[in-house]
Amino acid sequence: MRFTFSIRVEGWLLIGLAVLLVGAGLGLRQPQNVDEERFLGVVLEMLQSGSWFVPHRAAEIYADKPPLFMWAVAFFIWLTGRPEIALYLPGLLSAATATAVLYDLGNRLWNRQTGRYAALLFLATYQTYSILRVGQIDSFLCLWIVSGFYGLVRHVLLGPAWGWFYLGCAAMGLGIITKGVGFVPALLLIPYAYAVRKGWHGVVAMPGQAGRWALGVLVVLLACCLWLVPMVISVWRDGGPEGFAYLREILLHQTANRYASAWDHREPFWYFFVKVIPQYWLPLVLALPWLIPAWRRQLCKRDGRVLVLLGWVLLVLLFFSLSSGKRKIYIYPALPGLVLVAAPLVPWLLRRWFSERLWARRVFVGATVAWFSLWFARGFIEPLIDGDNPHRRLMEQAAEQTHGADLVLVNWREGHWLYARQPLVHFGFAHSLSVEQAVGWLREHPGAFALVPGAQLARCFTQDKAYPLGQTSRADWFVVGASADNHTCQPEPAPTVYRFVWSLNAR
Repeated sequence: MRFTFSIRVEGWLLIGLAVLLVGAGLGLRQPQNVDEERFLGVVLEMLQSGSWFVPHRAAEIYADKPPLFMWAVAFFIWLTGRPEIALYLPGLLSAATATAVLYDLGNRLWNRQTGRYAALLFLATYQTYSILRVGQIDSFLCLWIVSGFYGLVRHVLLGPAWGWFYLGCAAMGLGIITKGVGFVPALLLIPYAYAVRKGWHGVVAMPGQAGRWALGVLVVLLACCLWLVPMVISVWRDGGPEGFAYLREILLHQTANRYASAWDHREPFWYFFVKVIPQYWLPLVLALPWLIPAWRRQLCKRDGRVLVLLGWVLLVLLFFSLSSGKRKIYIYPALPGLVLVAAPLVPWLLRRWFSERLWARRVFVGATVAWFSLWFARGFIEPLIDGDNPHRRLMEQAAEQTHGADLVLVNWREGHWLYARQPLVHFGFAHSLSVEQAVGWLREHPGAFALVPGAQLARCFTQDKAYPLGQTSRADWFVVGASADNHTCQPEPAPTVYRFVWSLNAR
């Protein structure tokens, strides 16, 4: 018996599948990597301090990323009361939205079957789980990228639809204040302009509308101002040098400067094509030997849909490849466009591969079910394998050993701050290597203690008088008091000292 569903019901079933797969294990997961520890800590400190427009990390201004993702997590903490769940809900929302968008666009651009395949290809791709299951900014950025992509595609391939275009522009603005690259859906307008100029079919020409196009830029800027304006007012009102340094860092150094001359994650131009796509875009990448010739034939027929979507994917890849700083998560925004342009060819591929081999079709169906089942199971198995965050136990031991006294942090990681059970003292995250400043602080405050990595210990402290706590972040950690001072270090006064303590109800 073959079941049939309405388009609306099928769409909701696919969204349900996305929630089931990406949300598997929700509630069991806890922050495990440095990004998750950092962002959850920033959110909790934001809730504690009330500094919504200028985020902080252990009382020091955190200028690496805009705060929209942190706001979203804070909202979900308020909604659920459980930070370990709230951290992952923005990614779950992105998964549901992207699935709905791809199903709808596939149906509108081609047919219902194409929409179904587009949604399933997106959910089948390895990178979907490696990003949307993680509590970090890129999992939330996907929501705004795919929303901006949807608005622009509805306009240029299915329009004119100026309302959708402006909604797409607003999504790009929100994407920019989530992470600076939120504007990348706008790259779609480059192949669109070429297709219109050359008279390709499948695109909607809109001559004489320069004013309406320009209004989209204003919409993007207005969306950005939801954070930029109150942030600038807040910094100007406080008038401190740290605030103005934050403005320079977040608006210039962490955006244009980081793209043009990255200071970490430096990789060659071909990094994404050689080391990321072959693994993280599985299983779709296995079909590229057949898809590429098929796309070439469609381009020879001047199919504007294929030109715009495929051109956008290539431009996104080129944009991130030109920057010297690269991480495997950067190219994820291109995936929705890729699966959408590949989905119409899936029925042809299946006929080509399995048309006369019943056993092969059964194997393919079985492998597909197994693939999705394994991703679902992994959502429960992975948290059990990871276990408790090692920083939690380490900081509990530190508090027990020091009886809750002030703890000076040296070469610290976000997990030490997130799971701290006592007042913290540090000299700035970027200058955290200064073990000399730590020993200077202990000489002035003999009742305090310091958390020091083993590699730094012997410079200023006697190892025999240090208490070992264990290993986290690829380092052995020790607690030392003023009595462990070996008196070989002559520290200069720290230029800046930060003090931080979690309130009782912060976590």
